[in-house]
Amino acid sequence: MRTLRVVVRLIRYRPGLYLTDIAAWIAILLLELGIGYVAKLFFDLLAGAETSAGMTAWTVIALVVGLGIVRIASIATGAWFDIRHRFTMSALLRHNLLSGVLKKPGAEALPGAPGEALSTFRDDVNVVENLLSWMVDQTAFLAYAVVALIIMLRIDSKITLLTVLPLLVVIVAARAVGKHIRRFREASRRATERVTGAIGEAMEGVQTVQLASAEDHVVHHIEALNRERLHATVRDRLLTQSFDSFFWNAATLCTGLILFVAAGSLRSGGFSVGDFALFVTYVGVLSEFVAVTGDFMIQFKQAGVSIDRMDALLSGLDGDLLVDHSPLAFAARTRTSGRQGGVSEAPAFGGVGKTDPAASGSSNRQRLRTLDVRGISCSPGADSRGGENGCFALNDVSFRLERGEFVVITGRIGSGKTTLLRALLGLLPCSGDVLWNGKRVTDPASFFVPPRCAYTSQVPYLFSESLRDNILMGVAERDGNLDCAIRKAVLEQDIEQLAEGLETRLGAKGVKLSGGQRQRAAAARMFVRDPDLLVFDDLSSALDVETERVLWQRVFAGKDQTCLVVSHRRPALRQADRIIVLSDGRIEAIGTLDQLLENCEEMQRLWHGDLQAEAPAEVGPVRSGPVRGG
Repeated sequence: MRTLRVVVRLIRYRPGLYLTDIAAWIAILLLELGIGYVAKLFFDLLAGAETSAGMTAWTVIALVVGLGIVRIASIATGAWFDIRHRFTMSALLRHNLLSGVLKKPGAEALPGAPGEALSTFRDDVNVVENLLSWMVDQTAFLAYAVVALIIMLRIDSKITLLTVLPLLVVIVAARAVGKHIRRFREASRRATERVTGAIGEAMEGVQTVQLASAEDHVVHHIEALNRERLHATVRDRLLTQSFDSFFWNAATLCTGLILFVAAGSLRSGGFSVGDFALFVTYVGVLSEFVAVTGDFMIQFKQAGVSIDRMDALLSGLDGDLLVDHSPLAFAARTRTSGRQGGVSEAPAFGGVGKTDPAASGSSNRQRLRTLDVRGISCSPGADSRGGENGCFALNDVSFRLERGEFVVITGRIGSGKTTLLRALLGLLPCSGDVLWNGKRVTDPASFFVPPRCAYTSQVPYLFSESLRDNILMGVAERDGNLDCAIRKAVLEQDIEQLAEGLETRLGAKGVKLSGGQRQRAAAARMFVRDPDLLVFDDLSSALDVETERVLWQRVFAGKDQTCLVVSHRRPALRQADRIIVLSDGRIEAIGTLDQLLENCEEMQRLWHGDLQAEAPAEVGPVRSGPVRGG
């Protein structure tokens, strides 16, 4: 029933387009019935019955030519409506899938590998799109068959009734093997997902594979997965093609039987030569309807598998988002000047888009004064790596951040540092409250974005575009903001060493940059947006001590710069106004470095144990001004 509900909701999205598509194809098929009637006239003419029909040979030829021209025009019209209908339905499904993925918490957006999601976006949407096209065809064929059946019943009811038997056989057979069709299709889709995901992961981790000399192992692994996919796909295709062959051969066998009986009636004078020609044509119509009905039932079963997979991609979201009637804009965005017409223009990757997050609302937004985190709790999901998304449990975490403060979150591996940042920013589902200037934030995921907040993850993502585009990403380059962001991120010397400077294309995930350069490029992406709150997740983990010192020094050179930072590095800890020590998802202590080294055993172990190796390279604190107490 789920498949039927999805189909009905999709049809109701553009009912006029759906009905027009059906009407166009009914007209195309009914014109084929007209060809059968012309054949009847022609053979009656040959039999000397032209006076009863009032037709001559030239009249019949004119009808044939006229019907041919009208049929060509109708097919072109039907194809236009069918393509538009198919594209609209697939665009709606992909739009809703993408919207759903973007609505989910960022750290849990995809339940599996990106390759698996791409398979759903591409293959499963195509299956449902094909089902809707089959719905149009099936409706048109039904009208086609009903008209042909009525005409045939008027010629010979006994022979006509024999044509109904194949349809009954098809329905019974389809219901008998329906579960096997669904099971084989699910196995085929899962196997395809595994192959796609493995290839994607191998391409993403090509350097790791090379460094481990594991090329042969990866190739053999993908080959093994591909053999499983081949086995599953062959079983799926074999069943489908066998069933399809059964439908068409059963229809052909019945056609031969019907023609045999009709030939006997012809010899006995039951109907004319023209009636026989028309009957032969219309028997093919009903036989085709029988075969198409069987194919449609297979498509319906296979579409159910694809719909289940799309639902799995949107799991955890309220409502039936998959078939939500979302507005779609197919027209290209244009640029106009005065009264003159414009031309289509797609913004570049790093160009100014519809909104400029660095500028929007900068004059009227409520600047950060205080940020209160109250009772944040978060449990790792069943698929987490801590969960698989790196989520560890948090229990009743509360703290306060004031404008201009530099607050560091530290703790052992697995203590929940990254989880806390993700939960605060709405990237993970959690309980508790976050207050901005005393007002509760109801949707952190959409609230904590530039110009209020900017975030750099522990492993920042860069695109295979130029360095300039990766930093700007839609922000206008104005008033030296790009140069300022580059300097604050300590990137100026690195850019000078790049062959094409800011225009250097970085490759997939910024492969042309070192780990520290990728982190600082992501930091520059934050700085260029001039947010009220900077949130760093272990930004300096790939930086040498001197670069880290200069970076923090330049960050704090700005007025009232507010930072929330995950770090275990001593330069950051020394400069912190307050340090939040996490242990097993709970706050162990909050205070200045001196207070914590005196009173907190966990901080003492972190400082003298895990971080002791950094002591020889330490530099003194660089931040001027008093250090606020806890």
